[in-house]
Amino acid sequence: MVAVALTGIANAGCIIVQAWLIAHAVSGVFGSRSTVFAGPLPSLGAYIGVLGAVFTVRAGLSWLSSWLAHRASASVKSQLRTDLMTARLANPRDASTTSSTLIYLATQGLDALDGYFAKYLPQLVMAAFIPLLILAVIVGQDTESAIIIAITLPLIPLFMALIGIATREQVDRRLKYQTRLANHFTDLVTGLPTLQVFGRARGQLTGLKHVEQRSRIETMKTLRLAFLSGGVLELLATLSVALVAVTVGFRVVDGALDLTTALFVLVLAPEAYLPVRMVGVHFHDSADGAAAADSVFRVIEAVEAPPAAPLAPPALMTSEIVFDHVCVHYPGADRPSLEDLSFTMRPGDVLALTGPSGGGKSTALNVLMGFVQPTSGSVRVGGIDLRDLDLAAWRRQIAWVDQNPGMLRGTIGSNVAIGYPQAAQSQLREVLDRAGGQDLALDRPLADDGEGLSAGERRRVALARALLRIELDEAGLLVLDEPTAGLDQATEAQAVAAVRGTGVGAIVISHREALLRLADEMVAVGAHRGLESSTVSSHQEAGNGHRE
Repeated sequence: MVAVALTGIANAGCIIVQAWLIAHAVSGVFGSRSTVFAGPLPSLGAYIGVLGAVFTVRAGLSWLSSWLAHRASASVKSQLRTDLMTARLANPRDASTTSSTLIYLATQGLDALDGYFAKYLPQLVMAAFIPLLILAVIVGQDTESAIIIAITLPLIPLFMALIGIATREQVDRRLKYQTRLANHFTDLVTGLPTLQVFGRARGQLTGLKHVEQRSRIETMKTLRLAFLSGGVLELLATLSVALVAVTVGFRVVDGALDLTTALFVLVLAPEAYLPVRMVGVHFHDSADGAAAADSVFRVIEAVEAPPAAPLAPPALMTSEIVFDHVCVHYPGADRPSLEDLSFTMRPGDVLALTGPSGGGKSTALNVLMGFVQPTSGSVRVGGIDLRDLDLAAWRRQIAWVDQNPGMLRGTIGSNVAIGYPQAAQSQLREVLDRAGGQDLALDRPLADDGEGLSAGERRRVALARALLRIELDEAGLLVLDEPTAGLDQATEAQAVAAVRGTGVGAIVISHREALLRLADEMVAVGAHRGLESSTVSSHQEAGNGHRE
């Protein structure tokens, strides 16, 4: 910013020198009726040579300003993308920003910042310096022209502000429709196999065309506003310069103003309006990038700042986990996603969360993982509030199996090895067999997101990965969200035996009888806890009898 400001000031100095040279050269030629005349420079050729040097310096300053602006743009975009992904990784369960929105913001959205840094921002800096310098010079030459410029110049920013309000609203609306189109298209592509199976793929064309048409209409509205506003600012600047020119012309004819001063003022007057006018023109170049940056900032700022000096988490093998009246209420939601959940989990226990779908069981696990902050209540580990812990170190103690486990392109073996990358092939084979994956070859290739695996196979790979973390990476807590869904009875029995054999504490969400019998304690989650109390008690009795 400092460098751009300095180039802007230097450019203003060049403009003033350029106007002085033109005024003296033209008046000298007309006054002497010759290309050789008395004056600061001896001849028209000398003036042209110096003017050429000034033009060269201005071209160099313009290149330098653009180079600095593009470097700044690249730096800021890189930082924003890093911050955006850091925020997403700190809160990967955030449902307010879909993956398609995230992709649009990180690519096309932030790329639009080039217009902001390469055009709008340098012009804004020049608009802050050049008009004032030129006005100060004109005051010393012709006070009447300076007064006209001082009165008419603020009208351009006034109209720019009025246009800017309408432009920002229109650009925000356009961004909303573009995001909606991206989300709609992503949902269609994701669900295309299912739509094709039921013969509904072509039926989605109408909805897609409607969303695309709305996006096109909003884009054309934005372009129309940009062209019209540019014309308004151009007309205003032209009329303002015309006022100066008319008054100067009459005074030259009347003999009240000499030709050299008149030419000097006339050459400088448009340059006083130009930087301010160009700010309005380039504002539209910056609007898309600024709107995308605002959306990026909302994602970044939604992540709660970590404690200044986070504490090391206590060892889970010797620490209790306490949920104390935990409630989670997402902004804009009609009701809490998790309401007044309290329980105490002792070291080494297996605790099952039960309740109806949508009752908040998965939300409770997200709170435990530190992905979601409680709206009220607290979670304590060994007596320390979870908010005060180093969450990265806390998550390293946890082996997690989600409802839809993440998979990367590679092989089954490479995905199991995510749990402990240094594991040997024999260790990978052993944990996969224990998780019920005897029929899964380690070298079996997988496409993006584990394409090629069934739901049950995906969960067996994820469970093997979790077992590897517990045995080789010293994780002390197993967190399971429907780990045996999609498994047959024999494979489920193997998976349950594997969980039981870890010897560490586990928090389980499941509706499967085999896993519920494994629990030392069951906690009902959701609005129907009273209705489930008898079921919970019967499961606990069955579980206790099984362990005896």
